Amino acid sequence: MAHTLLLVDDERKVIEFMEPFLRQEGFRIITAASGKEGLDKAKQFKPSLVILDWMLPEMSGIEVCRELRKTSRVGIIMVTARIEETDKLIGLEVGADDYVTKPFSLRELAARIRSVLRRMDQQDMVHEDKMIRGELTISESSCRVWKGGRELQLTPTEFKILLTLAARPEVVYSRLQLLQAAGEDDIYNDERTADAHISRIRKKIEDDPAAPVYIKTVYGFGYRFEQP
Repeated sequence: MAHTLLLVDDERKVIEFMEPFLRQEGFRIITAASGKEGLDKAKQFKPSLVILDWMLPEMSGIEVCRELRKTSRVGIIMVTARIEETDKLIGLEVGADDYVTKPFSLRELAARIRSVLRRMDQQDMVHEDKMIRGELTISESSCRVWKGGRELQLTPTEFKILLTLAARPEVVYSRLQLLQAAGEDDIYNDERTADAHISRIRKKIEDDPAAPVYIKTVYGFGYRFEQP
């Protein structure tokens, strides 16, 4: 299946320069003319890689890159006329995978795109058993959870419930279903037991357990996982 590229640049002539060639190279192309539109389309289309102009109106490419990196491992190539080494370092430090300086050849751009995509594929092979959900990384094989690189300490029951919810975002699970997934569906458990487990999980994974971002209560039904 063809990789989807998101081209974010406010200059239409730059998009028209890149788009036909990249389509011929076999990529599916989505375009955006501003940083905000780029963020919206990245969320909507889930591209494999974003080609991001540094100088954008209202919201700079650096700000867009920083926002993307809060929730996504999408490939990012910064495109800019700025040639200072410090500018390149800034782009890489906020999460860009590569940096192309204008003017550039289309063949060079395509080569850089494929290079970043290959590196991402290799990383996916290493982390193929891990789920990335916002700032959370969940490894089913090792029963471990990290948030922003910091490992969280969950009990086996808490881990099984979190894994069940995170594996299928937006699916609503009843309290009984979550207890069954955790192997705790005996006669001594009731719905309050599931609520207690969820409360403890929230205290460990949420910045503000009283206003949860990940595990949402669906009143009258149970709980669902929402990816930020």
